Amino acid sequence: MQTKPSQQPQQQSDSKLHFLDYWRIIRIRKTVILAVFLLVVLTTAIITFLIQPTYASSVRIAIEKDNSDITPLMGLQAAQQHDPYWVLTEYEKIQSKKVIHPVINALGLNHKWMERFKTDTPLTTNETFQVLKNSIDVDQYRNTSLIEIKAYSKDKEEAALIAQEIAEQYKKVREKNLKDMANSGIEVLKQEYLTQQNKVQTKQKDLDKLREDLNISDIYSAEGSSIGMTTEPQIVMKLEQERTVAEANLIRYETLFKELTSLTLEELRNTLLTAMPGNLRLTSLLNEFDRGHQQLSQMKAIHGPDHPQMQASNSLLLTLNDQIKKEITGVLRGLQTQVNAARNQLTELTSAVESAKASDAEKTAEYRPYFTAKRDLENLSKISDMIMIRILQETVDAALPTDSIVEIYDPAEPNPDPVRPKIFLNIALGVVVGLVVGIGLAFFIEYLDTSVKTIDDVEQALDAPVLGVIPQNVHSLLMEGPDSPHAEAYRVLRTNILFSRKNEKANTLTVVSGGAGEGKSTTIFNLATVFAQNDSRILIVDSDLRRPSLHKHVGVSNALGLTDYLLATKSLEEVVQTTKHENLDFLPSGKLPSSSMGILNSSKMKSFIAEARKRYDYVFFDSPPIMGVSDASILASEVDMAILVIQYRKYPQAMTVRAKQMVEKVGGNLLGVVLNNINISQDSYYYYYSGYYYDYYSKQDGDNTSSKKKSDGKSGKTSARGDLELKNKF
Repeated sequence: MQTKPSQQPQQQSDSKLHFLDYWRIIRIRKTVILAVFLLVVLTTAIITFLIQPTYASSVRIAIEKDNSDITPLMGLQAAQQHDPYWVLTEYEKIQSKKVIHPVINALGLNHKWMERFKTDTPLTTNETFQVLKNSIDVDQYRNTSLIEIKAYSKDKEEAALIAQEIAEQYKKVREKNLKDMANSGIEVLKQEYLTQQNKVQTKQKDLDKLREDLNISDIYSAEGSSIGMTTEPQIVMKLEQERTVAEANLIRYETLFKELTSLTLEELRNTLLTAMPGNLRLTSLLNEFDRGHQQLSQMKAIHGPDHPQMQASNSLLLTLNDQIKKEITGVLRGLQTQVNAARNQLTELTSAVESAKASDAEKTAEYRPYFTAKRDLENLSKISDMIMIRILQETVDAALPTDSIVEIYDPAEPNPDPVRPKIFLNIALGVVVGLVVGIGLAFFIEYLDTSVKTIDDVEQALDAPVLGVIPQNVHSLLMEGPDSPHAEAYRVLRTNILFSRKNEKANTLTVVSGGAGEGKSTTIFNLATVFAQNDSRILIVDSDLRRPSLHKHVGVSNALGLTDYLLATKSLEEVVQTTKHENLDFLPSGKLPSSSMGILNSSKMKSFIAEARKRYDYVFFDSPPIMGVSDASILASEVDMAILVIQYRKYPQAMTVRAKQMVEKVGGNLLGVVLNNINISQDSYYYYYSGYYYDYYSKQDGDNTSSKKKSDGKSGKTSARGDLELKNKF
């Protein structure tokens, strides 16, 4: 329980540091981010303004489902219900070849689009169809039968023409289909009428022959007088009438049952409500199912499939669907029962008629075939007349104008404003994408960059302490003076060196680096300067014989120097020079003769180091890059101390690790590492290492300008010309 409070601040600190690392990367790589951002935004803007505008025009239509008779002779009709799947089917019909091909022909798009696609020959109908299909959208207004057809084109007038023509052609197709269905129904009725007429003619011939054979007079046959009453008593006629009614009921029930059992469940739902309106239970279930389905459609736009409400609605619909199936099954079973009852009733009546006829068989046997044939003829004639009446009705209905099943509510009109490109949206997306890509690229570059970036990188890779952090744009401290913003960074380095040495008598130091240009010469010169400002007698030795540079910092000639002394051509007194600072002496490298290779490894060099230890408090040796030549390794093995300068974000960590290993291999005493050329204004990670003092003295510059002008040479600052007084030390 007591460890949790102590762990919490540590976790918060780590989280904060992690965030600051991200912010540091963004600040350091801001040039990359800005370049990518501007490139993406400018590219997006150029492409947006170069894209040819696209115009859109839409037409809104209302569609109705085709009504077809299930039982034309019995008057049963399907109920009109909203079917979303039917609407989706109409979407595809609108975009089908049956509709689009007439549009292409009507507008002449094959020839018209030759210029658009820069072809020498007209486009084929299939090619134009594919292009046109990709240039239209069909959408439904929610919970309605209204459909919006939208067409896109580079020409605003063409977009309106295409949208309007698609609506017109779709209307024509729907009307033609409806008319074809009506004509097809009439043809079926005509064929049935001819069949019935043939039956009537056949039956009439049979009746005439029976009349002739039985010698039945026209009076009796026409009026049904005494012969009819004698041969066919009233009880038989009554039973025959009942049997006919029962037979008609059986036919009606059987026909209805067969047609209902041939329908799908969805069609039965719509048909039963009209065929059997008295079923309140089924009506209630269907209404409740429709309401549940509509609620489910609304929730799909808000919730996902795993939402509790969605699952509850699906479960309710499944339950209602099962109940509807059971109810429909019960209705069909009831209808089957009615069919069986009607068949039984017909059987009973037939038996009764036969019994009645059998009782009077002797009286009616001779004339019964005639009256049976006559009755069959009358029934066939009635059926034939009914069919003829229906043919006349359907023919008249087909000829009369009716309400269209497709109605165009809002005709298409040219839209003066283009829908693409959306300038502001594209530029906004370009801004977002530019930022995302720029930041992503910055982090990717940072990931690929294996150079030293932080103190943690040094400590993890080298297992060595960081003695100092040097800011960017540092020059000679002899020029800047002891109160310059950069001087404190070197004073911190001086303090860390003094406290890091194991032997207080150790007074010789060299600065090495893995590669060229890491700032070791500037570092050692300024480090020697701050040591001299602390009233220590300092000697700077330029030991980089191949590429000397310290004489440029001091402003002296490199004609005489270390090589002359080591080759015994000059004495130490002749080659050592002093600067304006009384505690700071300088020994140039001198010219490098061809015979001086390995001169730093000579006994003369060892004697010089021993002599310099005696005469000066501290001796600083500049060296070449340790990865380039062996001189740096030789110096590191001869002097008391060595420090490694690493330039911020320049060389890979592996090179720095190799440089450290080379120092340790020759037995050098590596005190630590100096991170050089840090951009503190850009990388806030190093603010507390050197930024505070830098900012402090920068603010003080303006206030102390007049006092600095009055300061004398004891401050260590030179005149504006930067001239150094040189004299012989000995």
